[in-house]
Amino acid sequence: MMILRRLLPTIAAISVITSTSAQAPRSYSSADILQLMQQLKVVGSVLYIAAHPDDENTRLLAYLARERKVRTAYMSLTRGDGGQNLLGDEQGIELGLIRTQELLAARRIDGAEQFFSRAYDFGFCKSAQEALKIWGEDSILADVVWVIRKFQPDVIITRFPEDRRAGHGHHAASAILAREAFTAAADPNRFPEQFALGVKPWQAKRILWNTFNFGGNNTTSEDQFKIDVGTYNALLGKSYGEIAAESRSQHKSQGFGVAASRGRSFEYFQTVGGDAPKNDLLDGVTADWSRLGAPEINAAIDSVINSFDPLHPSASMPALERLTGRVAELHTGIWWNYKLDQLHLLENACSGLWTEAFVTRPYLVRGETAPVTVSMVNRGPEPITVTHIMVGTIDTAITATLSPNIPVSFTIPFHVWEGEPLSQPYWLRREKTEGRFSVEDQHDIGKPQNDPPLSAFIWVAQGGDDRRVALPVMYRHTDPVRGELYQPLEIVPALLVYFTPGTILSNLQPVFRPTLKLTVVPTTDIHGASMTVRLAKPGQVMEIDKGTVDLERDKSYQYEIPYNEKFIDRDSVFDVSVQLKEGDHVAGYSAGLKEIDYPHIPFIHYFHGTSTKVIGERVNVKGKHIGYIVGAGDKMPGCLEEMGYDVTILHEADLLDGGLGRFDAIITGVRAFNTQPWLRNVMPGLMDYVKAGGVLLEQYNNLNGLVTPALGPYAFHVGGGRVTDEAADVSFLEPGNAAFHYPNEITPKDFDGWIQERGLYYVDADGLDPHYKALLGMHDPGEAIQKGSLIVGAYGKGKFVYTSLAFFRQLPAGVPGAYRLFANLLAPPPVQ
Repeated sequence: MMILRRLLPTIAAISVITSTSAQAPRSYSSADILQLMQQLKVVGSVLYIAAHPDDENTRLLAYLARERKVRTAYMSLTRGDGGQNLLGDEQGIELGLIRTQELLAARRIDGAEQFFSRAYDFGFCKSAQEALKIWGEDSILADVVWVIRKFQPDVIITRFPEDRRAGHGHHAASAILAREAFTAAADPNRFPEQFALGVKPWQAKRILWNTFNFGGNNTTSEDQFKIDVGTYNALLGKSYGEIAAESRSQHKSQGFGVAASRGRSFEYFQTVGGDAPKNDLLDGVTADWSRLGAPEINAAIDSVINSFDPLHPSASMPALERLTGRVAELHTGIWWNYKLDQLHLLENACSGLWTEAFVTRPYLVRGETAPVTVSMVNRGPEPITVTHIMVGTIDTAITATLSPNIPVSFTIPFHVWEGEPLSQPYWLRREKTEGRFSVEDQHDIGKPQNDPPLSAFIWVAQGGDDRRVALPVMYRHTDPVRGELYQPLEIVPALLVYFTPGTILSNLQPVFRPTLKLTVVPTTDIHGASMTVRLAKPGQVMEIDKGTVDLERDKSYQYEIPYNEKFIDRDSVFDVSVQLKEGDHVAGYSAGLKEIDYPHIPFIHYFHGTSTKVIGERVNVKGKHIGYIVGAGDKMPGCLEEMGYDVTILHEADLLDGGLGRFDAIITGVRAFNTQPWLRNVMPGLMDYVKAGGVLLEQYNNLNGLVTPALGPYAFHVGGGRVTDEAADVSFLEPGNAAFHYPNEITPKDFDGWIQERGLYYVDADGLDPHYKALLGMHDPGEAIQKGSLIVGAYGKGKFVYTSLAFFRQLPAGVPGAYRLFANLLAPPPVQ
């Protein structure tokens, strides 16, 4: 029987151990193939739900996906945008992009799939009610219901309880939403608009809470249902504790590398809804092909498994072809697609067919034609015939026989449509609200990332079987250190636009006029175009004619923009765009492309608008030369330069060599005492610098993992207090202190407009050494006042400052009062 079938995108989710980057075309060992065959027989699914990247129980996910062979997925409500970054300076949506890819890297290891809602991680909060209010409870509930109706899990598992034991408002809210969705997904009266998009009501068998014992909080008990997930998989050569450690260690931006565990390990569960399990998580669920009305397929799969020859996988092809033909006739909902995907993958793996589709440039430009290479190798003993190849919409009739182990390549020119969407992550295409992303297409909700912008399709025939292989077109290149790399392909505009600085303090004293710099990078050759730079804000536009330009592809061109005081004169945000006119064709460009590159995840690209914020409030600055010790996720040096300071990044050798007296102030970045072990060696020199008259300002550190307990000239203790309400009232505990008067007069108004939080990991103000003064008091609703956000003390002729205020968020966001207060903290001690 000749059957033409589709290899659908879900194939990427099928559980097989892969490399961390997982961008290169896969090769399958016999152990991989046997695992896939075992998975083929299981028709059951589990959905795990929590709030953030890193909340998932990777050991349980690995056990379910690879031992029990059930289809397993993790739904993280947020992308982790509100956390800190131990790898670099990315914050907010950029950090969310990193953590999205870290989750996908983890899933490639533990074998589960990944989903998200539209919820934005706006930072730590102390109640589920606050989280649900800011997210929009009904909106995020609709997302969870949508994923449940699409995925159709038999069992839903939450990581957290619904109360304060969850430790975070987002955590508790994720449990509340999961429980509500468990019921709502089955109710045809809830979110009925979803049914027109191909889903139907779905009732999971049960919802369980995966109780825990960590962080000093033990919610497990021996009367709860439990399973041993510490077993060993001989095919993989690893226990699930080892797989879980490798998976969890992908959360590198959070510093979550963990040691592997081996041997027996129990997971405990408390029933939240539905029937309680007695003997198995899937009690009452028919988890084989009897469920689909085809019990005979169970025996057919057993036969394929029992006859599998690991030295000759191709011997399984005739039986797989017959099995695929039988399954293709069933048309049994989501399981039909999913099991056909598994069978297609098995056929390609057993036949030895290896395929790839790539370009040799990292991006394609709208309107251009570029060569796409499609390569194949038949590494099995039987010939395979290629009947035709399609790249995008270009269908090429090709007949070729793939002889064993002879590589074959075809180069197909592809024209990028002028209206091709740019490769912007779907959740960033529209302006988000405070609590959630805005997503236009309902079908995108839940997806971890965009579908590939360009795919190649290969039709092959082998024996009595026709099948189609779908491949994302990748960018392939060779790095001299990392070797051959495959990275996602991007669709970009013809011109990328960048403008600096991102913030202008227009009323800075002493007067500092930053250089306004426009950088344009053409992604295609541009000849004889007239270029106009346009700066626009409400009610006012400034245009600058740059004349006729010739721009060479991938070359960077810089232009200085005159500082116009009449345009840059008040609080505002102005957008920058470039207009190119070639003949009768006029096009405007206003976005830059940001690349994020870390070796444990694929390259990340996203487009960002080109705008600058003008701060019109008076900011007085004393001192000029700043030494900066970089911490985690640190954008502060750039902000200091925008204030007119000369900033020097300091390393251990710089501090050991002395000569610190040339600096008016030295700053340690956030969590520097958690991330820079050498700081313990230079503290005596830093204290000598303060004693001689310098200013040392230390930003917040986590109380766990400090490289030295001696952070200042006198003892103090870093605690765990924080104020998450960014609008919390602030009281001045020492109103006469110079920090509030020199060189800027600080008032409560300076705490207006702060974002995400006031601060975190406050100093324990009780019992504070009398040499220090706690300057500020603040608290979240219903809590006692906290006094440890800012302490200042004199030491010798100098000044020591420790602050847990979230300046690292406020200055990059352009909060005027934060600039003014930070300038005061850096000012030298006033002459007594």
